[in-house]
Amino acid sequence: MKFASIAGSAIFAASVASAQYVPSVESLEGVYKGKTYSPYAKRDFPSNVYWGDTHLHTALSPDAGLFGNTLGLEEAYRFNRGEEVVSATGLPVRLARPLDFLVVTDHSDMMGFATDLAKGAPNILATEQGKRWYEGLQAGGEESANAALDLITNFSQGTLDPKLVADYAPGSPAYDSVWQSVIDAAEKYNDPGNFTAFIGFEWTSLVKGNNLHRNVILRDGAFRARQVVPMVTQPPIGSTDPLDLYAWLDKYESGTGGQALAIAHNGNLSNGLMFPFDAQYTGKPVDENYVQLRAKWEPLYETTQIKGDGEAHPFLSPDDEFADYETWDAGNLDLTEAKTPEMLKHEYARSALLMGLQLESKLGTNPYKFGQVGSTDAHNSLSAIEEENFFSKAPSAEPSPTRMHHPFTKTEIGAFEGYELTASGRAAVWATENTREALFDAMERKETYATTGPRMMVRFFGGWEFTDDDLRSRNPAFAGYEKGVPMGGDLTQPTGDAPTFMVYALRDPIGANLDRIQIVKGWMDANGETQERVYDVAWSDGREPDAEGKLPPVGNTVDLEAATWTNTIGASELATIWTDPDFDASQKAFYYARVLEIPTPRWVVYDALRFGVEIPEEAEKTGQERAYTSPIWYTPAG
Repeated sequence: MKFASIAGSAIFAASVASAQYVPSVESLEGVYKGKTYSPYAKRDFPSNVYWGDTHLHTALSPDAGLFGNTLGLEEAYRFNRGEEVVSATGLPVRLARPLDFLVVTDHSDMMGFATDLAKGAPNILATEQGKRWYEGLQAGGEESANAALDLITNFSQGTLDPKLVADYAPGSPAYDSVWQSVIDAAEKYNDPGNFTAFIGFEWTSLVKGNNLHRNVILRDGAFRARQVVPMVTQPPIGSTDPLDLYAWLDKYESGTGGQALAIAHNGNLSNGLMFPFDAQYTGKPVDENYVQLRAKWEPLYETTQIKGDGEAHPFLSPDDEFADYETWDAGNLDLTEAKTPEMLKHEYARSALLMGLQLESKLGTNPYKFGQVGSTDAHNSLSAIEEENFFSKAPSAEPSPTRMHHPFTKTEIGAFEGYELTASGRAAVWATENTREALFDAMERKETYATTGPRMMVRFFGGWEFTDDDLRSRNPAFAGYEKGVPMGGDLTQPTGDAPTFMVYALRDPIGANLDRIQIVKGWMDANGETQERVYDVAWSDGREPDAEGKLPPVGNTVDLEAATWTNTIGASELATIWTDPDFDASQKAFYYARVLEIPTPRWVVYDALRFGVEIPEEAEKTGQERAYTSPIWYTPAG
């Protein structure tokens, strides 16, 4: 009886305590930022970053098939969600960590051609081009790669055999069958909450070798995707004009009730055409119609990938010591035209962001107000771009003792050397959940960032009220969303005070420590001229800037013989509140964060160790992997 009495008293006491002392949600308003005791309840902002690739090709792409890729849609999805597969060159391969989402973007032109070419279809062998490419494919190796490059050149010059174009155009049985298989595979592997498979394609505008490609991503599933066929570029029904792609996107949305967006890539291979200022390549002016449509349909830009990094160029940013990173500037995509200095301004993300400020003042809309992502553009179905697990662009450049010693592309103009292929990149998306809808919506609002491969976690917020106290919490995002805007946002508060920015980064859990965080600012001065500056805002190891404000290098722990490094320098996390010391409230500006790791080995070092070969003298052996956030824009009041 004594036991029962004690138990009863305890139950009574607990119920009284519950009735008297459990706080309500309302009672926590203004007291606790999470609004409830649990900081994970009642919050509606994105709390997860999802990793993916918005640009991957399978054997269905004509050039990928000619390069020797035999892996189709099934292998691409299985591999990139974490399974082991065998590459087209017979090597077992697996990702260190699976992706969260994937967009298979096979070329929209000539769908079905690659499959039939591999089979030696009679209609293909009946043409001189088809027979030549088939023989190159059967020979394999360098001959197969040369056949692929020949196809690309004929494609870009508009000299494809008209019969081949007609046999594999939208409306043909071969084309329509392949498009349905693309939809079916995405539906099969789309697993909301676990793995997202988007339906998409690459619109491959290639004007005389100058890259104007866009990847198209649909927010929707099979019901809407089956109501359309992709936009193509080859005549008589296709077009290489981006304005015609925007018309296709508009027709898709109005006709199906769905949503779509486009992502441009590799402006560094466009020879000055990717970001026009006065006139488009067609001769049409960059007018109000152009800037409005581009701003509407292209919320993101692919800043980094296997064919070079496209954030900045040392010619354009001579004061930026980190601007010359994985630079490809020999010429256009197929090296049929050499690069000249005046082209560069119209090819790189930072210079485009700057021109966007000027175009907004001139035409009322900023066409280059884009967020940033990275992706691979791999043509072997494998999004394997870790430096130690680099399966490169195509089967012809998959791991072998000779791949770094042979040019990937070479003409009389110049060469893209094998060792120049870049192990990059990844798209990071801050979203509420891993679904098509949530990820697409995050891309639309530009809450994304690009990395060259590592999965460092980066947050970037802008506002006017951030203080050091906001970083004392292990959940600073509460203050970030409450007091300001995230990456991709706009600062619109009418104030003359300088904005404050909260930025923090955590290293990749299995990667290298962090060297520093920088904020890149671009602005338009009173004379309408654009300016830029890179600020070191947080750094590791207690270094001090010199008299000129330059931060000493972090050091280098790379062991080239062992193909490794140590995390005895750098920091596992960096964070700061930064106020622009050069702010002028009357000047339009943008800000984005760049996060640098400590030096680590490039993929050529791993190849040298595993194959026992020498690295070409000209090849870079180490690099500082990095992340680029989407910008935050400031516009003066009024």
